[in-house]
Amino acid sequence: MTAATPERGALKQAAADFCRRHVVPHLDEWEAAGEVPRALHAAAAKQGLLGVSFPESVGGEGGDLLDSIAVQEGFLEAGASSGLLAALFTGGIALPHLAATGDAHLVDRFVRPALAGELIGSLAVTEPGGGSDVANLRTTAVRDGDHFVVNGTKTFITSGVRADFVTTAVRTGGAGHAGISLLVVEKGTPGLTVDRALTKMGWHCSDTAELGYADVRVPAANLVGAENSGFAQIAEQFVVERIALAVHAYGIAARSLELAAAYVREREAFGRPLVRNQVVRHTLVEMRRQVEVARTYTHAVARRHVAGESVVAEACLAKKTATECATYVCDHAVQLHGGTGYLTGTEVERHYRDARILPIGGGASEVLTDLTARLMGYA
Repeated sequence: MTAATPERGALKQAAADFCRRHVVPHLDEWEAAGEVPRALHAAAAKQGLLGVSFPESVGGEGGDLLDSIAVQEGFLEAGASSGLLAALFTGGIALPHLAATGDAHLVDRFVRPALAGELIGSLAVTEPGGGSDVANLRTTAVRDGDHFVVNGTKTFITSGVRADFVTTAVRTGGAGHAGISLLVVEKGTPGLTVDRALTKMGWHCSDTAELGYADVRVPAANLVGAENSGFAQIAEQFVVERIALAVHAYGIAARSLELAAAYVREREAFGRPLVRNQVVRHTLVEMRRQVEVARTYTHAVARRHVAGESVVAEACLAKKTATECATYVCDHAVQLHGGTGYLTGTEVERHYRDARILPIGGGASEVLTDLTARLMGYA
């Protein structure tokens, strides 16, 4: 437990209980449907789970990143998937930039309703052919009176199919990171289209879209912060996003380890339980070691972030450590389940598929490793 307190323990338990009641019985259905129902957002908001880390002044519960981690851990321990968390808590990436401005229009129009489960937001940064190269995005926003006119394409947008609004990274200035801004574009605005709903290897219940912007007129009041300050806003929130993805990673790894340990105790081969084989026990120990290391390090980085330290490099390291843990543990969980682990609908099979996006999302491991090298003075 991160900076364990009775309050966070209760919060984690409440999240787990919510997940067992409202998520686990329906997760296979949502995986097949390719999306999470809007009603789940409203139910989670009613329980105070959507806005746990947002200030009360913008409609949140007044907690911090450590409280958010407690909620995510509760969900994952109860059997949620990484994709479920991505879909349900998409406000965690769509809203922080808006909330941080304190802009009454943005807060009242978008943040409060989203934290109340009435609206769904998404964040659109990535572009076709652009990947992690945020500084060179090509979607443009040209000022025209009291509007911006937006043209371009975004892809791999989490919750982009269902979203009521999209916090969109656009180029309002010259080349490079200094010319980027954030604009909130509302669903239904002429010229904004969901060009494709993307099918994926994993995260099946998390709808993912390719969005088109063709002469989309966006009120200048929907500008997030100062014009051309978008890159700094995105970079600041990337720390929290990478820590969250690390939690996804060690969380599904821990759950997969639990499932595998239970299975090898029950499954018999050659007249005795699988766990009686030394190689199986040693595999479980290595899986546990990697989970504990990833969890402990991520917690330490999260505590430093909450304390106000700059942990850009450490967040990259936490994400890499945890995603490598998930890759290893989820793979070995499937192996220990044998043919059963390869069947669609088996929980470890879902975690195995979901784990593959984690070293890519929020900045590919290779890009973040190079960033870390520069931050640590190795380049």
